[in-house]
Amino acid sequence: MSSSDAPQTARACVGLGAVLAVALGTLWLALAGHLDLYINPRYAVFTIVLAAIAVPASVAGLIAVARGHGHAHDDEAAHEHPVRRSGGAARHAGAALGWIAACVTIGITAAMLVLPPTTLSARTAQQRSIDSATLSDATGSGAQVSLLGSGSVDTSHYGVKDWAALIRQTTDASSLVGRRVELSGFVVPGAAGSFTLTRFVISCCAVDAQPVGLAVVTDGSVPSSGRWVTVSGALASNSDQSADARIVVRATTIRTIAQPEDPYEY
Repeated sequence: MSSSDAPQTARACVGLGAVLAVALGTLWLALAGHLDLYINPRYAVFTIVLAAIAVPASVAGLIAVARGHGHAHDDEAAHEHPVRRSGGAARHAGAALGWIAACVTIGITAAMLVLPPTTLSARTAQQRSIDSATLSDATGSGAQVSLLGSGSVDTSHYGVKDWAALIRQTTDASSLVGRRVELSGFVVPGAAGSFTLTRFVISCCAVDAQPVGLAVVTDGSVPSSGRWVTVSGALASNSDQSADARIVVRATTIRTIAQPEDPYEY
């Protein structure tokens, strides 16, 4: 094995080790019931199958690399002239990189197993711009958005995403005034006496999560940032004409709740 092969071997170990670490972490999250905190549930089976394949494949790859390294080293040592053995320093450096890669792999895997999974926060919601133009149409109905506000459409199952999409896309927001809602989400602070009731919508995984929300006004105190609450009230026209939100939820009750097991909408 030439001295230039050592870094290549180390890079192979790093890559295979990273695959192994991610695969093991994914399987652990699935077994612990936390995988849906990171990906859309409809991709769970596909992801688990890929992870289950990746574990033995990456282990086999690491074994093959180690055996190839050992055989090449033995053959080279048998035919190497003593003067040319100075290249051993490069091989030792490659071996050291391999050990570092192994330690990093073990560290990443241990961290994924030990550290508790966390959800996206209110700070992340503020950074990603709540209710951007990429917000998709309301879900749960094949009707046009303009028809969702009619009395013939059952909106009792609507979540934050559905109402946010409906309010943003309808041409006659006044038809929604007076609608009773009861919705749960976390608090993103706003102006005095108001906040945005927010949920993250995941299309594929947490990386593409889009925060959506409804403006809530209250005569009482505003819950602290990031706190999960259930808001009951009615939709009303926003008295603040300078605000972006045309429709707000005028809260009658705000109840603090624990974070749901599935905090995202899809």
